[in-house]
Amino acid sequence: MSQATARHILVDDETRCQTLIDEIKAGADFADVAKSNSSCPSSRDGGNLGTFGKGQMVPEFETACFEGEVGAVQGPIKTQFGYHAVQVTERS
Repeated sequence: MSQATARHILVDDETRCQTLIDEIKAGADFADVAKSNSSCPSSRDGGNLGTFGKGQMVPEFETACFEGEVGAVQGPIKTQFGYHAVQVTERS
């Protein structure tokens, strides 16, 4: 079974999400940005979601995690929860 390890930042505004992605791409630390900005409880751990398999996340998020480039920051990804910046750290 395919598995991915990822971290994310969840905000309620697409423009804010893109601004945070731009900050990370310019050199800001993903975990620090998550701790300061994400509304998800995972923010306490730098946005770390751990390892999960297909079918465990909402479809839009899952597509990014299983089809996107490992290591790249992806987004904004809109789901029922808001807008996500996603970084897959490992996939097997």
